[in-house]
Amino acid sequence: MYHNWLDRWDERRAWRGEEAKKVTDFILDAGRAFPGEKRIETIDEFCVLADQALCDSSWYDEPSGSGLSFERHDGWLRFPSDISTDVEENNVVWAKITESGSHDQALVIFHHWNANARNRQIAKFFSQRGITVVEIAMPYHFERSRPGSLYADYMLSSNLGRTIQSVRQAVWDGRKLIRWLKSEGYGEISVLGMSLGSWVAGIIAAHDRAVSKASLFLTAGSLADMVWTGRATRSIKNSLEPEIGLADLRRAWAPLNMENYADRLARSDLDLHVVLAKRDKVVLPELSERFTQRLKDAGARPNISELNCGHYSLGMPPYILLAGLSLKRFLSCTDKARRT
Repeated sequence: MYHNWLDRWDERRAWRGEEAKKVTDFILDAGRAFPGEKRIETIDEFCVLADQALCDSSWYDEPSGSGLSFERHDGWLRFPSDISTDVEENNVVWAKITESGSHDQALVIFHHWNANARNRQIAKFFSQRGITVVEIAMPYHFERSRPGSLYADYMLSSNLGRTIQSVRQAVWDGRKLIRWLKSEGYGEISVLGMSLGSWVAGIIAAHDRAVSKASLFLTAGSLADMVWTGRATRSIKNSLEPEIGLADLRRAWAPLNMENYADRLARSDLDLHVVLAKRDKVVLPELSERFTQRLKDAGARPNISELNCGHYSLGMPPYILLAGLSLKRFLSCTDKARRT
């Protein structure tokens, strides 16, 4: 009976903001995803470019000459993004820093899609335990929101090219922030990603050896499958379905699929922590299971915590407390303890 009530609560929570999500035009927009490639007119041509990006090991590397022009004031960090978009606000990255008084460890948090508040309680909890917490704003969120938008429609949408550009921008922004943290003397760098933020955090961990721990909440591998099957992305699927099938979407968004980076995530100097919700209707459990199995097949040994709740009810007691304690144990483990 309790879990039936929990499922209904998750469904009611899912309806919040649903009216703002409209069916929009399907657009390739290859020039945004792959600069210089503006004359792409077919999905097959787009997928060829996506295949090339996936095979390019440097595609998620920051551009050469990217500087560290950071402004820090009163607990906030501000710096320019290395991808320039047509939304001026989105071209400046903001991050909230909660200091711990120690430079031993820093945790960078990547929030969920359409987040409307930062994780103040998480930041306070870990900063009091010696971990400096940095909460970065992903593209088109918080201070970077597009004027007049009711949700972060430019971060994830039926515009294939803009979605790739946005995720790549989030990865570049995160890597630039991590480089700054290392220059400030922070030792161990960990990343925490929640839902859509877990894709960003995971891709960063796969490509940046400065990251030694990655915690992925409510995650899976294929972003295409998540959008096609998830409760929160029905409007995007309805926009895509008349024009493109799931197989083509998987190929078009192959650079965003963490399953394709399983070997990188399985590197010996990276520890993985995954928190999943067994009753999730946004990131379906079968997608998460496929991803974690792919990690194991690649040789990774992820620390997996499965809770009997939904996507949104993970934020309710007792589930958020269980997830928090699992994360605390993971971040507190020493190298010696993890290797034995």
